[in-house]
Amino acid sequence: MSTEFTGERVIPGLVDVDLWNEHFSRYSFAARLARRKRVLDVGCGAGYGTHELALTAREATGIDCSAEAIAYARQHYTKENLRFETASATELPFPDQSFDLVVAFEVIEHLTEWLTLLTEARRVLAPGGQLVISTPNKLYYAESRQQSGPNPFHTHEFELEEFRAALAAVFPHVSMFLENHAESILFQPESGGHGTEVRLEPRSGAATESHFFLAVCANELQTGAPAYLYIPSSANVLREREQHIQRLTAELATKDAWLAQEQTAHQSLLRVHDQTIAELKAANTWAQTSNESLQASQQRVVALQDELEAEQTAGKQVAASYEAELQRLEAEKAAAVAWAESKDREWSAAIAAAQAELRQCLEKLHEAEALVEERTLWAQGLDREVAALREQLALAGASKWLRLGRRLGVGPVL
Repeated sequence: MSTEFTGERVIPGLVDVDLWNEHFSRYSFAARLARRKRVLDVGCGAGYGTHELALTAREATGIDCSAEAIAYARQHYTKENLRFETASATELPFPDQSFDLVVAFEVIEHLTEWLTLLTEARRVLAPGGQLVISTPNKLYYAESRQQSGPNPFHTHEFELEEFRAALAAVFPHVSMFLENHAESILFQPESGGHGTEVRLEPRSGAATESHFFLAVCANELQTGAPAYLYIPSSANVLREREQHIQRLTAELATKDAWLAQEQTAHQSLLRVHDQTIAELKAANTWAQTSNESLQASQQRVVALQDELEAEQTAGKQVAASYEAELQRLEAEKAAAVAWAESKDREWSAAIAAAQAELRQCLEKLHEAEALVEERTLWAQGLDREVAALREQLALAGASKWLRLGRRLGVGPVL
């Protein structure tokens, strides 16, 4: 897998050589204390430093809170005595007295609960163990980042005495070291050669002006604190400076060309500016004329407001008269409604009486209709009886026996 340098972690091959040497030299310093020891690298990042410690340590463990960083380290650095784990610097997942050496380079300034890092480191250190820890100088760091601004990944940066006091509050024995890029002149055999002699001049300048602070902390008394000089393989400083000057010269030429273009553009902008000024003057003249018209309009508005106020007063008077007339009409309406309600009650009573009388008339009519129907049926019965009698008389009148009886003077008289 590949990863990208964001400024939070150093990735081999993706950072400036000086920045790489600055970080790697600390692991070179600590490697002298790691021989045949159990080593813990807190905030191991990409894992290159843990691998350097594993070259001399009995076993080396690197931890980091970033799973991506741990995955990168496992992919790029493998060794029998080397392992990487995802873990927090303030919650070390190890038993007490598990390590002989703990290193924490450029970690403490990233933590809000930075004191917990120190107490956790002391907890996992075996008797006689040491903590090697570093942090940037707050004063120098602020000066070097004036243009780029504060490091967004730092939560608390230390000055020298604050750093010393913080370490001394947890560890009874603290040896302070100052880390700086120092100019040196190297005489190195072209081939062969054994041993190295170093002449180190007395330190000049205040300790508070150092670039980084590095401390070796322990619970037991430490003996000796020799200076350590790390000379990277690309140590021809003059050649590197000349190459850097050449790059700066090329950049300067590019900037000069850009500046010439900017000057041409500036002249164009000046012409646009003059044209804009002329247009602005014309606009100001128009604005002045418009302002006079506006003042006249404002005066007319004031007059119209006075007229409107008079009209509103007259309107209020008319509205008052309308209101009085409305109240009178409302009173008349209320009287009319009361009269109508009274009449309605009277008419309702009259209608109820008429309805009762009508019901009585209907009942009598029904009785009369029943009587007429009864009489009609009786009359119809009589008609039938008369017809029967007439039929009998007709039959009798036609009987020869009755005619004979009448001649003889006997029989019924019809």
